[in-house]
Amino acid sequence: QLQLVESGGGLVQPGGSLRLSCAASGFSLDAYIIGWFRQAPGKEREGVSCITSSGGSTYYADSVKGRFTISRDNAKNMVYLQMNSLKPEDTAVYYCAAQLRSITIQTMCARSLGAYWGRGTQVTVSS
Repeated sequence: QLQLVESGGGLVQPGGSLRLSCAASGFSLDAYIIGWFRQAPGKEREGVSCITSSGGSTYYADSVKGRFTISRDNAKNMVYLQMNSLKPEDTAVYYCAAQLRSITIQTMCARSLGAYWGRGTQVTVSS
């Protein structure tokens, strides 16, 4: 069974922090580039951050640059998204996805491409 499962979402005050986790089973993440994406009600899905298979290079959307950090631990088959200084406009369902290394992380984030997708975790930023 091939599966990605997100966790760590919830309700947080503006300015607060959350760390999202993405756990893979049925395949090894070390052969894939990974992305975090989000979708708010009535809006298109957008790429938040993507990372190379080794973790050596990262990409961030302008809206989250300096606030969010993507990381991975291939030995644990896990990917993380640390979110700091959260804003109400960050409210969305957040998804992780894994993609074959034939495309760049910039393309993955720009086109919301992935071979495997999780079901998502809700992040709500509200006072």
